[in-house]
Amino acid sequence: MIRFFILIGFAFMFFMLHYTGDINKYINMKYAYLSISAVVIMGFLGVVEFVRFSRKQAAEEKRAALAEEHQPAHDQHDHSDCDSCHANEHNHEHHHDHDHGHSHEEPNKLKRYLGYAVLFVPIFTGLFFPAYALDSSFVKAKGFSFPTFEQNAEQNPGNHQFLKPDSSIFYNKDDYKEVAQRELEEFVNQPVIKLTEADYLKGMEAIYNDPAAFMNKTIAFDGFAYKGTQVDGGHYFVFRFGFIHCVADSGVFGMLADFPKGTQLADDDWVHVSGKLTWELYQPFKQTIPVLKVTEWSKIDAPKDPYVYRS
Repeated sequence: MIRFFILIGFAFMFFMLHYTGDINKYINMKYAYLSISAVVIMGFLGVVEFVRFSRKQAAEEKRAALAEEHQPAHDQHDHSDCDSCHANEHNHEHHHDHDHGHSHEEPNKLKRYLGYAVLFVPIFTGLFFPAYALDSSFVKAKGFSFPTFEQNAEQNPGNHQFLKPDSSIFYNKDDYKEVAQRELEEFVNQPVIKLTEADYLKGMEAIYNDPAAFMNKTIAFDGFAYKGTQVDGGHYFVFRFGFIHCVADSGVFGMLADFPKGTQLADDDWVHVSGKLTWELYQPFKQTIPVLKVTEWSKIDAPKDPYVYRS
């Protein structure tokens, strides 16, 4: 019966994530059909498990009723002393074996129940813990990196916090070159490159793949400010948290922005920025990186969905 509750629990949890809209904090909604499929499959398996358990319980009750009905009458009376002695001897002989089997059975039960408890943890947290949007505190805790233009995510295992989006690991080398060239052409000829929520990650990846092609071009996008301890003056990072498939391959993506002198922003302030792309040496990374020289900016309200997704 525990398996029934686990299956129905997971199905209900995924259903509630979709119902409340919090599912977009965990996956790229392009793949929402996978979690919807999980609701259907787990719900179906839960029903199957309930039917199986009900039939098993009914069969056991039937066997117990039949055994009681056919029990010989003389079994209800006291046995003779001889029979009692024989039974005591038999029990004594097998007592050690019974205890030995019991000692093996208890650890197995304990392991099984611990396994069930572990499965209940994500159900409990998914249903009763609020889903918080990621913010600058997560960036501060984990940090971020910027792979050189020759590197990709395969050479940085376990670290998804890139300024530069990198979807190359999902293609073979030749196919990715074709995709990258096509996306470069999509953006580089625009007079003003305005990155929307729909093409934020794609546009950032195109810019970082060939920054020289975008030098001195006007680029505009929205994001949250992050000062951290690695920049000074009017420099702030402007970020968006992005998902390629799900939270496992998420990252904080954006670029360093040089704001006009005297600009004061707090971490997590949402801004719209527009400016020309330039180069600067960023000492913590020990390399030159693309930087947006901001000419216009304004504070904006945080979007309803703070995340962006790779199309």
